[in-house]
Amino acid sequence: MTNRRRVRRLVVDGAVYSWCFAHRHDQVRGYPGCSSTVTLWRQGDSGRLRLVFKPEHDRVIADGYFDEGAAMRLPDRAYLNLYEPGSVRALLDEAMAEGLWPATGTVEVDGWPLFDAVTPLDTPNRL
Repeated sequence: MTNRRRVRRLVVDGAVYSWCFAHRHDQVRGYPGCSSTVTLWRQGDSGRLRLVFKPEHDRVIADGYFDEGAAMRLPDRAYLNLYEPGSVRALLDEAMAEGLWPATGTVEVDGWPLFDAVTPLDTPNRL
């Protein structure tokens, strides 16, 4: 695994967002496992939104078994690839609809509620 992150661009209604994906094993901060993170920021703003996905009893993220950007809800096998612009766009749209975008600073939020909003339980979604 490398520490270099690829910064990508996403244009939404004329606003230019940058985003990157990261996967880390984080025993230093007290979490004895891994997490996947999507960080988004808008050109000209000082706010950053960090969506954090940690494995739970019915949710998994990539850690050698699934493809690198995988986030999956096990009961219905709903899946998002956090490397894919379509997945990130869906999560960004939901975050904006929920008013999660920070005016300044970095806000870190649990990404699973956004995942649930864009992949309803009754219909598995593969973006």
